[in-house]
Amino acid sequence: QVWLVESGGGLVQPGGSLRLSCAASGFIFSASGMGWYRQTPGKQRELVAALSSGRLTTYADTVKGRFTISRDNAKNTVYLQMNSLKPEDTAVYYCHSSLYDYWGQGTQVTVSS
Repeated sequence: QVWLVESGGGLVQPGGSLRLSCAASGFIFSASGMGWYRQTPGKQRELVAALSSGRLTTYADTVKGRFTISRDNAKNTVYLQMNSLKPEDTAVYYCHSSLYDYWGQGTQVTVSS
């Protein structure tokens, strides 16, 4: 059975940090590019960061220099370290496997004072 389970979301003040985790199971994790997307009500889901199986990274311009994507293939887990958070980062964050087109259920991140 395939699943992606995100964790680590929550409420944080502007300027704060959070680390999201996405644990995967049921597929060959190391072979898949992995990505983090986010979505707010009424808007399309957008790519935040992606990490290929070959460790190449891609970031949305809005998060460059603040967010870092990484993976631990031994733990079948992908991470998103988010620093210097802004209110506009508030969204539901989703984990995605590009090779298998699997999505997690999402985790809410709220940046507010």
